[in-house]
Formats: sequence, C-alpha cells, structure tokens
Amino acid sequence: MRIENSFIPVEGVGETTERRLWERGITTWDEFGHDVNVPGLGSTTADRIETFIADARTHLAEADSTYFDRTFPSRERWRLYENFRGNTCFFDIETTGLDEHRDRVTTVSFHRAGETRTLVAGQDLTADRLRAEFADADLLASFNGARFDVPFLETSFGIEVDTPHLDLMYPCKRLGLSGGLKPIERQLGIERDRPDISGRDAVRLWHQYERGDEAALDTLVSYNREDTVNLRTLADVVCGALHEDVFTPVAGTPPPRTR
Repeated sequence: MRIENSFIPVEGVGETTERRLWERGITTWDEFGHDVNVPGLGSTTADRIETFIADARTHLAEADSTYFDRTFPSRERWRLYENFRGNTCFFDIETTGLDEHRDRVTTVSFHRAGETRTLVAGQDLTADRLRAEFADADLLASFNGARFDVPFLETSFGIEVDTPHLDLMYPCKRLGLSGGLKPIERQLGIERDRPDISGRDAVRLWHQYERGDEAALDTLVSYNREDTVNLRTLADVVCGALHEDVFTPVAGTPPPRTR
C-alpha cells in the first residue's frame, strides 16, 4: 500500500470514511474530486481532502518523509514503507544489558539499499557516525526500537534520533504476531544462519572479545548484522500482509511487488 492510497491523515476522515472512498473506486488521490458522493463526507471534509492532496503531492515529490510521519496516525505509519523502502535504514543494537543508564552499546548494525555496515564500540561507534547513518535515511525500521534501541542510543551518546521510525513490533501485533523478533521470524518462515544465538549470547560474546577473543567479535557482528537484514524481510512480509488485510478486500488490488 502506498501513501497515495491514503486519505486517513485528513481531519474528519477515519477508517470508515476512507473505506467508503475506496469502495466507490476512489483508491488514489488522482481519483478524488470534490463532487464525490460518499455517505458521511460533507463539503468541509472534501475541502480538507483536496488541501491535503495538494500539500501531500509536494511533500512526496520532495521525499519529505517527516511530513507524512507527522500527518499519519501512528498505527498507520506502515503505509510509509512502500514509498520510502529504497532509503529505509534497518537498524539494531547489541548491549551489555538492559539498563540504558548503566550498560553499554557494543555494536550497532545498519542495513540500507542492500548494504550492511556495523559500528563497534571502541572502534568506530561514535555519536557523529550514528547521526550520519540516521540522517541519511528517509525512514528507520527496527523491532522494539522505539522503546529500547533509540532511547539507549540517545542516552548513551547524547544524540537525538528524529528520523521517521517504523517500529515493526506494532504492525506485527496488529497481525496477531506477538513475542520477540526471533519467534515471529519462525512463525513467518524467515530463516537465520545463526538460529542458536540469543541476546544473552551477544553479551557473553562481547565479554569474550574484551578478554582478547577476536573470533567472538566476528560472531557478534555477524549476529547483529543478520538482525538488520532480516528486518528488511520482515517489513516486506508484514506491510504486504497489512495491505492485503486493509486495502485489497476493498480495492481489489494486489500488494506492491517487493523489489
């Protein structure tokens, strides 16, 4: 599903009104006109829709993801993904524990445009490098990153992560997929090269590296990088499934093709 299919950011347009628009064949902005006959859609709301479409076209042409992050309801943020997939940064952190005030970030991996890079504490993991990675993206994607990864990074490095953020944990819950990232991957058939490594192992591997075991760092980095690559697959699957649940039954259009 694309941003251009959406009318729900408009004041006075909820899920019911948006669905009524789709049912009458108004499935994209191009098909909307002020004279549409939709139950519950008055002239004032129609005016607002026209104003939104005009503004949104400009912001979309400028790839201004911040505008759509601000205007879309938080539970509908998944609709931004198809438009900004090409410059979405999938990221994941590893730490020495769960307390952002006492524990340390050990590695941070980023996957974008088919490339994956990892920053390592004591080497190249700095506030400036983190700012640069996040600033270059139109959209961030994580799993539980809004509650864990982002606050941990902001506290540990004194940075502000303000790039629009799609936390995939919430779209997963909307589809009835609960639990951690790895159990959800198993439910969806997403495979891992290292299925036997857990977050607890990641802490152990870091301490082994600090004692001089370079191979332990290689394993930790590989594990962290795989998390971010799998997030791309998860986003494709989950956003495609939401498209089929929300849009296809009404509009009859297949989900966007994964690139």
